[in-house]
Amino acid sequence: MDRRALLLAFVVALLGIVLLVLYTKRYEREMSGGEKVKLLIAIKPIERGKPITDDQLSTREIPQAYVEDRAIKEVDKPKVLGLPVGTTIQAQQTLMWTDLATANEERRDLSSLIVPGSRAFSIRTRREDASAAMVKPGDYVDVIAVLPDPNQPGTDARASIVLLQRILVLASGYETSPDAVDLAAKDRRASEAVLTLSMKIEQAQAVTVAMEKGGLTVVLRNPNDNIREEQLGKYTSSELIKSGPVTIITGPRIPTQITGGNR
Repeated sequence: MDRRALLLAFVVALLGIVLLVLYTKRYEREMSGGEKVKLLIAIKPIERGKPITDDQLSTREIPQAYVEDRAIKEVDKPKVLGLPVGTTIQAQQTLMWTDLATANEERRDLSSLIVPGSRAFSIRTRREDASAAMVKPGDYVDVIAVLPDPNQPGTDARASIVLLQRILVLASGYETSPDAVDLAAKDRRASEAVLTLSMKIEQAQAVTVAMEKGGLTVVLRNPNDNIREEQLGKYTSSELIKSGPVTIITGPRIPTQITGGNR
């Protein structure tokens, strides 16, 4: 009887050690940025307009949290071999979908820039948002929706809500290359600023409803800024006219503020 109890205790202790090791490894993986993803990198310079060859590429493992949306994964390697690049790629640089070019060097096909699993969605920014005209392909922006204040129906009161964060810009107007942005855009009215963004299909649903209910504006962010704020609420017109510092009215995140999109 004592031998069976000792054996059972040994098995339980061994199982506990195994679970502790597994938990420790999982914790370390999450703290380091999650599972590692293999990305394509150039091991030798690739000149602009030249096709990508297998001997020019290698892989590098990057934690999931630090992987850019436009980075090309190892599994997509067959899709890029033989394609020309629209800009010179230096050795040890990560290969991006936005680095690729079509047969026409000055213009890239928009569909080839869309990361698998995402969609290209064009938005027309608000009339007052003149800064949108200065956003170029390859930049990252946050999208803010300016909607009627649900707490003051029937009035001109507005509420602003952060709709999307760190969204990749695929095109500005009809241009998909930062170097080919039409200089005439400087003379266009801000109300005509159109940006094409890369987003998930459910994000596109929320943006569609927001466009029906109000206007959109974008704010430019540093390309190396990967932080996404989680505890964001909304600003209202009444808050802006109060004396003292503006406060944030906390509330549900945007998918519950704007109905009509499935999450």
